[in-house]
Amino acid sequence: MSETNHQTPSAEQAAPNNTTLEKVYDPKTVEATWYDVWEKAGYFKPDPEKTRAYTIVVPPPNVTGSLHMGHALNSTLQDILIRYRKMQGDSALWVPGTDHGGIATQNVVEKMLKQEGTNRHALGREKFLERMWAWRQATGDTILNQFKRLGTALDWSRSRFTMDEVCSRAVRKAFVELYNKKLLYRGKRLVNWCPRCSTALADVEVEHNDVKGALWHIRYPIVDRRKKTRSAKAKATPDSVFSKGYIVVATTRPETMLGDTGVAVHPKDKRYKGVIGSAIKLPLMSREIPIVADDAVDQTFGSGAVKVTPAHDPVDFEIAGRTGLPHITVIGFDGKMTAEAGPYAGLDRFDARKKVVEDLEAQGLLEKIEDHKLAVSVCYRCETIIEPLESEQWFLAMKAMAKMGIEANKKKKVRIVPNSWESPYQLWLRNLKDWSVSRQIWWGHRIPVWYCKEKQNGSACPPIVSLIDPTECPVCRSRKIEQDPDVLDTWFSSALWPFSVFGWPDQTDDLKKFFPTATMVTGHEILYLWVARMIMFSLDFLGKVPFTTVLIHGIVRDKKGRKMSKSLGNVIDPLELINEFGADAVRLSLAQSATPGRDMQISKENFVKTRNFSNKVWNAARFSLMYMGECKIISAPGEWTAHLELSDRWILHRYNEVVRNATQAIDRFDMDSAARDLYDFFWSEFCDWYVEMAKPRLASLRQGDPNGNHSGLPVFSKESSEAARCVLATVLEGSLRLLHPFMPFITEEIWQKIPKPVGTTAAHLMGASWPVPIKEFGDLKAAREMETIKEVVTKLRAIRSEMGIPPTQAIDVLMKPSKPLTEKLVQGQAYVLKSLNSRVGRLTIDSKAARPNASAAAVIPGADFYVPLEGLIDFEKEKARLEKELAQLKEDVERLSKKLANQDFISHAPEEEVLKTKERLRESQERSLRLQDNISTLSH
Repeated sequence: MSETNHQTPSAEQAAPNNTTLEKVYDPKTVEATWYDVWEKAGYFKPDPEKTRAYTIVVPPPNVTGSLHMGHALNSTLQDILIRYRKMQGDSALWVPGTDHGGIATQNVVEKMLKQEGTNRHALGREKFLERMWAWRQATGDTILNQFKRLGTALDWSRSRFTMDEVCSRAVRKAFVELYNKKLLYRGKRLVNWCPRCSTALADVEVEHNDVKGALWHIRYPIVDRRKKTRSAKAKATPDSVFSKGYIVVATTRPETMLGDTGVAVHPKDKRYKGVIGSAIKLPLMSREIPIVADDAVDQTFGSGAVKVTPAHDPVDFEIAGRTGLPHITVIGFDGKMTAEAGPYAGLDRFDARKKVVEDLEAQGLLEKIEDHKLAVSVCYRCETIIEPLESEQWFLAMKAMAKMGIEANKKKKVRIVPNSWESPYQLWLRNLKDWSVSRQIWWGHRIPVWYCKEKQNGSACPPIVSLIDPTECPVCRSRKIEQDPDVLDTWFSSALWPFSVFGWPDQTDDLKKFFPTATMVTGHEILYLWVARMIMFSLDFLGKVPFTTVLIHGIVRDKKGRKMSKSLGNVIDPLELINEFGADAVRLSLAQSATPGRDMQISKENFVKTRNFSNKVWNAARFSLMYMGECKIISAPGEWTAHLELSDRWILHRYNEVVRNATQAIDRFDMDSAARDLYDFFWSEFCDWYVEMAKPRLASLRQGDPNGNHSGLPVFSKESSEAARCVLATVLEGSLRLLHPFMPFITEEIWQKIPKPVGTTAAHLMGASWPVPIKEFGDLKAAREMETIKEVVTKLRAIRSEMGIPPTQAIDVLMKPSKPLTEKLVQGQAYVLKSLNSRVGRLTIDSKAARPNASAAAVIPGADFYVPLEGLIDFEKEKARLEKELAQLKEDVERLSKKLANQDFISHAPEEEVLKTKERLRESQERSLRLQDNISTLSH
């Protein structure tokens, strides 16, 4: 900044200007104006004249979505970074877009068809997809339009959709490349199957819910002969097993026993060493199956003997591979029992469970049932319980990619903030299995593979994998070819997002300038689903990480710590919050709560505080505009800085510090810390302290000002008053720039009305520069001295409050200094004590003074202060009030002490609640001591 060319107006010219800003701040009016202004002015686009690029690609929400609190938090953090970087002079770009959301979106349209009395199969694939595209065109951008209500600075001209032409080309190119690298293959394996969505899911798309279940202990009769298996040789059978005539198997899924092909025990389990290789009879099915040995068996679970159902359990699938057990599928893709289930065929899997248990009990084969907690696997989309089933799918080999993803993080090519998420990220990649990428739905990127129906010499022609749709088989030239009916997992196209949005595989100008991107802002729940896959795909296809930093934010929870859900009725609609409190208040509240990596608890009460802050900013600006006129914005020592008072030098020093701290905090992604510091600085230090201290000097600029001319205040020079006005303008203008990334609407509205630093060419605050610390504003001496004055004021206010002195009643103060510097400081700032809410009438300074009788005392380093109470209060009445309050405080101390002594509370209560209780106890104890001292004073 530099000084303006404007002449400073005289006191007569500094006329009131209350009409510049409305008396009451109305966010609806302000916020309805500025978004269109910014967009039309081109602020959302990257500046082509800036060479340093800073890029964020939005985590694309599903086209089915509407704005929820998670979106609001995620978008707010990204917008803060983008606006901040634009103000810092970067060519900042934030790319918007949506995801086709395969399963979720298809479910929405299928529900609509069901209401119409039809379904997708009745329509056929082509007609169904026409309906899907029509729905997407009509409602698919709803959530993006809702983002605008938050003030998001997205470059809408670059908006992408994961199934648009550009992204679709990228998906097909990626599939073909991976196939040619022999990383994609087709095979029959056990997959996670959702009976409701009728599709396979990747492991990472399966969620695990802890539920109360049961453990059924079932007797499997031993056949009185032995069969040797490949896994072990039969030995002498212990009486403890054969004498019973059965082996007990524990299971949480009795319906799957119908598909058992063996029972497994640990080879070192002494209880079963003699029965390995023997045959047993499968209850209800009368099928003989062997007892096999395998190291995967947990000897401590149940009886130590486990049923092996290779077609319905991933662990059993592996055991069968090692022991040669066959696979029998008894549950179908529709969740119903198959013909292999014998008399239970056609039953729903859970109805079959009840029937199986009843029949086991009737035949005396159910030994006992125990309560058992277990993690149930459910579909992440519809929460239907997953069924492990064998299915032919397309798989992507992940071992080599996972290794690259781990190394990129270890070598800090991509870092995760907070770094506590780096170990889980690396661990997940180390244990990563091949990815099932095919989905049995119609909405999505259809797999670009064709199969020839003809056969050559009795063998099928190899699959045709092509960038363009083929018309014939390249081997036999037959035109009888058919495309694979499956589509790719939604996350496959999402993994390409950071570079497909820029036109890859073409080497576009945007790809060259804006890739790799800078920051990925996301929640930890998709760190594996999406973030890890983007890193792996980017490294594989482009040899670069897709972004240099991953900022992990927490989940927004309700005030009880529960995840928000419609079923709990605890969902808070951010659009309703914006309507009630304003977008700026919503943004600031979310930013203040967004400690990286930690979940946050939110209720409507959170936004009341930031709405009040919006009003505070508005009212401070209205007051300041009464005095600003065309004053100078101070940026370096000059004409007016020679007349700065202590309060001026202090607030400029603090402003300098907050500029530095906010900049450093945002740079390290502590937006929550920056937001809280700016809030505290503006509300407390600038408004509650500096503005109040400056009022007497500002008042002298105007004749007959009702806010000024307090009795006993000195007459200030014109130069001192002008300095106060310029400092007020300087700090207000700079604070608006600091607050702009967090509160863009209100700051823009006010900034348009106040003086600007000379050299500012930006027509809008969004185009202005980010403040930088100014060396000449640093003044540690002023900071230390002002802290002393603030301590005096605070303690005098405490005396007034604690002793019940009416707020309109002036108090006389006797100061007994012990240090000359403290005496000189207070003497020079006496008008501050008189003008602030401490309302000091007469200040007497006497280094030899004794404490008056019936006086309250305040002590600071270098001086004692006494306030005579005679004539100010009714001693007996005030003493009775304080004693009553003290008695209540003692009860509070006793109650809180007992609570903290309770180990059950310490062990089971949330950490935050324990800390709050300790803080309340400390405050109550300190308050009790002060009350006792005050009561003692009134007793003299």
